[in-house]
Amino acid sequence: MQEDFLHYIWKLGKFDTSSLTTTKTETVSVKNLGQHNFNAGPDFFNSQIVIDGQLWAGNVEIHIKSSDWYLHNHETDSAYDNVILHVVWEHDSEIFRKDNSQIPTLELKRYVDIDLLNNYQQLMHSKLWINCEKDFPKVNDFLLSNWLERLYIERLERKSNEISVLLKASNNNWEAVLFKMLLKNFGLKVNGPSFFSLANSIDFSVVRKVQRNVIQMEALLFGQSGLLVDEVEDAYFKELQREYNFLNQKFNLNNQGVAPLQFFRLRPPNFPTIRLSQFANLYTKEPQLFSKILNLNSVDDFYELFKIGTTQFWMTHYTFGKVSKVAKKMLTKSFVDLLLINTIIPIKFSYAKSQGKSAEDDIFNLIKQLKIENNSVVSKFQDLKSIEKTALSSQALIQLKADYCDKNKCLQCAVGNSLVVKN
Repeated sequence: MQEDFLHYIWKLGKFDTSSLTTTKTETVSVKNLGQHNFNAGPDFFNSQIVIDGQLWAGNVEIHIKSSDWYLHNHETDSAYDNVILHVVWEHDSEIFRKDNSQIPTLELKRYVDIDLLNNYQQLMHSKLWINCEKDFPKVNDFLLSNWLERLYIERLERKSNEISVLLKASNNNWEAVLFKMLLKNFGLKVNGPSFFSLANSIDFSVVRKVQRNVIQMEALLFGQSGLLVDEVEDAYFKELQREYNFLNQKFNLNNQGVAPLQFFRLRPPNFPTIRLSQFANLYTKEPQLFSKILNLNSVDDFYELFKIGTTQFWMTHYTFGKVSKVAKKMLTKSFVDLLLINTIIPIKFSYAKSQGKSAEDDIFNLIKQLKIENNSVVSKFQDLKSIEKTALSSQALIQLKADYCDKNKCLQCAVGNSLVVKN
């Protein structure tokens, strides 16, 4: 038994309220269960309870055992002076406030359906990949679809909070936030942190000044990444060095906080040199990228926007020192999909939210145009049950596993809730 279960029972009124009495046989009638408090203090605020004909307004505290009141030292805490009812699973001790007045106690186990308790215990005692693994295949499709949409919005809300931090640091400059997020995600999982540190080392005003010149843009990115410190006998490399030295002196650049780039175990098309050249080309081609992104709502339009390759040197190179077979090295559609999932859609969602607008319909339409992601979490869920094969589903399932299943928050999950009350 966990207190979360008792909170769940009380919050949703999952108990027989027809003949409630306190442990002193006083009649109890619940007019208002109160508001669930997730911070310090009593568990439910602003409850309204009639006890022996007297209406009381105040707070409700919930424990497994009555004696937990003393275990948690509530008797010395003035925050609990306004508790009007102590709700417990098992009554084992009389409880008094700091002024020695007794608090009425309701023993909940007498009023909870045994099937509800059994379902809860069966779910929470599971040792499987997820607690509901055996029952997940039978979950109602409509319920699951709605829950996945809510989970995806929840995931976007979390990303929106991260964007808000970047926005504050950038003096409310959306273009600058897009630059940082986009550069980070051009690095994917391996070089994402390094690319993000690179983005943070460059004031966006410098980007504005150089982005119409692709050589200067490349010099800025390669130089800040520490890729121009060696001696390479090549005209292009020498030009980048000269440009970076000029920019360094002009803008007083500092790259001491930039994390080293990784080449090891990467496929050559994902080498940071290639990604940085593609990124430089993108910002040279699209000086008002943020405005452009806001006005696009179809995946095909984004594929066209990100139809970007490298500069000429990188068509025959993956690194500065070695010539390779000629290849255009364009951004692939699968790469653009990742940019949409991790950068573009969260940015569009956050901007609409900042303007007091709802973008859910447009966001759902866009994310559902993308194929479902392929990873171990998504594959395992798909093995259990047929799920709509879109990126909305994969993003929502990742959210479900990390924030609910792994944390045993079954009672806060629509799936878990449906299984507890199934009978």
